[in-house]
Amino acid sequence: MKSVRWAAAVMLALGWLVSGQPGTAQSGDKYTARLSWVPTAGAERVSGKGSVSAALSGRTLTITGSFEGLGGPATVARLHEGIAKGARGRAVTDLTIVKAASGTLSGSATLTPEQVESLRQGKLYIQIHGEKGLAPDGANLWGWLLR
Repeated sequence: MKSVRWAAAVMLALGWLVSGQPGTAQSGDKYTARLSWVPTAGAERVSGKGSVSAALSGRTLTITGSFEGLGGPATVARLHEGIAKGARGRAVTDLTIVKAASGTLSGSATLTPEQVESLRQGKLYIQIHGEKGLAPDGANLWGWLLR
């Protein structure tokens, strides 16, 4: 009887290791975002588009993307966590971006287990800011990371 319980415990442990720990993702979870402007007052002055790919390995999210057609140079790109799917929220980390009207962005972040869950729920998004005056709050392009 004792050996049966021991064997069951070993199998449970192996299953847990293979399936991953809670709050982590399997290697290769892929997400994409289409970057576009969000309608706001004064949005008629906003232009541009882009795309982002992201891969989650464990709790590390690696992001690469490109953008084009901004009305002026990009100044900063950030990964944000929205309070709900499609809603704005706080910045998680800065990304590296080419400070031009067209270019690339990249970066990585180690997410908390809660942020991994937010990613799975579609609450993480990329936001590119440009020079003030291009858009009312300086935010030019947005895109939510989705599977």
